[in-house]
Amino acid sequence: MELPWLGEHCSERSCKQLDFLPLKCDACGEVFCKDHIRYDDHKCSSAYKKNVQVPVCPLCHTPIPVQKGEIPDIVVGAHIDKDCKYNPAQQKQKIFTNKCTKPGCKRKEMMKLVCEQCGGSFCIKHRHPLDHDCKGSSQPISKAG
Repeated sequence: MELPWLGEHCSERSCKQLDFLPLKCDACGEVFCKDHIRYDDHKCSSAYKKNVQVPVCPLCHTPIPVQKGEIPDIVVGAHIDKDCKYNPAQQKQKIFTNKCTKPGCKRKEMMKLVCEQCGGSFCIKHRHPLDHDCKGSSQPISKAG
């Protein structure tokens, strides 16, 4: 063997395979091969520290602490009844807020399209000076349309 210091043996008793890309378990700290890195595969005694799911409120999206022995659904329900900071007005924000200023047009755009000549805000259809009868200057920049 040319490089004996490379790699480590799998910590699983039944395996002990020499692995050149060993993986360290984040719960127990032992080294395993790719076949035994999962908590269930090496019967990790410290998996309870890492394998914990924290429930999140479906309305305000904040994590809710659950004590050992409590049922997460009941704790989330209590949070919604008492402490939830859900604000429906905050959740529903309008995206299309830039209304076209051409008379008769009711279109709204996500981004503001400002005419360089008159300074008005227009939709994509009326963004060019010839399309909205621009009063900014006598000579239009282009004849797009």
